[in-house]
Amino acid sequence: MDARIAVVTGAGSGIGRAVTRALLDAGYRVALVGRRESALTETAAGHPNALVVPADVTVEAEVDVLFDRVVQEWGRVDVLFNNAGAFGPAASAADIALADWERTLAVNVTGALLCARAAMRAMRAQTPQGGRIINNGSISAQSPRPLSVAYAVSKHALTGLTRSIDLDGRPYGISCGQIDIGNTRTEIMDELGVGSGALQADGSRRVEPTFDVEAAARTVLLMADLPAEANIGALTITASGMPFGGRG
Repeated sequence: MDARIAVVTGAGSGIGRAVTRALLDAGYRVALVGRRESALTETAAGHPNALVVPADVTVEAEVDVLFDRVVQEWGRVDVLFNNAGAFGPAASAADIALADWERTLAVNVTGALLCARAAMRAMRAQTPQGGRIINNGSISAQSPRPLSVAYAVSKHALTGLTRSIDLDGRPYGISCGQIDIGNTRTEIMDELGVGSGALQADGSRRVEPTFDVEAAARTVLLMADLPAEANIGALTITASGMPFGGRG
């Protein structure tokens, strides 16, 4: 059987890097997408089934060129892991600057839509039809952290996008699911201060537990590997004992 074809956005670091390597190890051909070619090349590590495609997911023309190239190289698209994202500024709804708000939503929502749109068009046109889109939602799609209005709203919007894609893709064999990940050990956890004391809803700071990013990558691989007749619509994976249930 020919290798399945996957596209991973935000593949240059963190969850995207770990998922890319898990897919490659599982026999997928993977197109690595991100703005920094050097970081993508580092993720690929010379793997023969890796295709480095620098692109900005917020730029429509670059996204269209990206998917055209994948189809030209490998003939189809089986899986898209929509992972590119930005945490945005630490700000409340009362204080956030409009430019910061728009920048965060441009990456987390518009970028995800542009990639999903291009993937759906490829999946609809190919033979056999169909494919799978997995959106990286974050547990902020369920419950926000303090002072994260742009990020929280963008991730709640991603849930609506996930459900719409799954519904609209149904006639073409295209399924969509969302994984909400909490406190995996990546660079963004350092930015949030999770390891040294993350801001809590009561104003205190608390060191929160984290878990290995490889566990998150294996979970995405599980979703990707499902047969076409099955789909995980929503999945939450968090560090054991993190302050998520009842947050706020």
